Amino acid sequence: MLNWIVIGIGDIATRRVIPAIQTEPRSRLYGLVTRDPRKAAPYDARIWSTLDEALTDPAVEAVYVATPVFLHAPQTIQSLGAGKRVLCEKPMAMNEAEARSMVQAAEENRRTLGVAYYRRSYPKVQRAKQLLAAGVIGKPVFAELTSHGWFDEKESQRSWLIDPAQSGGGPLYDVASHRIDVLNFFFGMPLRVSAQLSNVVHDYAVEDNATVMIQYAGGVRGMVDVRWHSKVKRDECRIRGTEGEMELSPLNGPDLIYPGGRENLPPHSNLHYPMIENFVDAVLAKAPLLASGASSLWTDFVIERARNSGIV
Repeated sequence: MLNWIVIGIGDIATRRVIPAIQTEPRSRLYGLVTRDPRKAAPYDARIWSTLDEALTDPAVEAVYVATPVFLHAPQTIQSLGAGKRVLCEKPMAMNEAEARSMVQAAEENRRTLGVAYYRRSYPKVQRAKQLLAAGVIGKPVFAELTSHGWFDEKESQRSWLIDPAQSGGGPLYDVASHRIDVLNFFFGMPLRVSAQLSNVVHDYAVEDNATVMIQYAGGVRGMVDVRWHSKVKRDECRIRGTEGEMELSPLNGPDLIYPGGRENLPPHSNLHYPMIENFVDAVLAKAPLLASGASSLWTDFVIERARNSGIV
């Protein structure tokens, strides 16, 4: 049995993370860290107002970091230094240097570090990776992913997302990070990055759209386009090869279409559950993590280069 604490009781934590921990049979929600104890009242768990207090409890074994991005690195490194295993929300950190320091802390303390890129555990993403390796579309040459929607800070419980000091950036950090990670999962280490970021509709302190182009080994190129100013929702994912095309749109849906086949592979009803299950496997059974700190820092590599090259 793995004793978990969750830092931060926001939207994702209450809808997905905490229920996943509560239903994973080898896990126990041991405690919660929050500045507002009223948020923790519905749960049968210990409550601390600071992480310092929580980490002094020797019964704490795993920490889920569900706070805004600027807290990810310090809270992860502190938890690893206290001998705890850590699963951190995405994106991993504010920049590549922070992400690398998190990986270094995990290595130095010999503790498991995972990042919440849960789309790696989608059955159809796993299957698509198998099919790509089998050459079902020939040699992959181009992949494109989009995530378009409308973000209004007045209607959102996550208004901190438009504060770059807390979030790092806008949709590049919030929604592009997941799609960049999917590309890295399919094609490996990114080699070169170019991008354009701007504000077309919203006058936020962060960008309201970003277009990122990534070059991978073998010549395959990936493009991610994310927007907070579209009232037409899009969640597209397709991969083109020399001998055909693979369609995964919508990425969060069940359908996978490729030359000669069509499969219906829905994700788990709680998108975070397979990720929690995989993390527990890694801790208790020494199974490989789907999204480790070491693999996830490459998304921060891309984001930092996109941000630095892309502001227009």
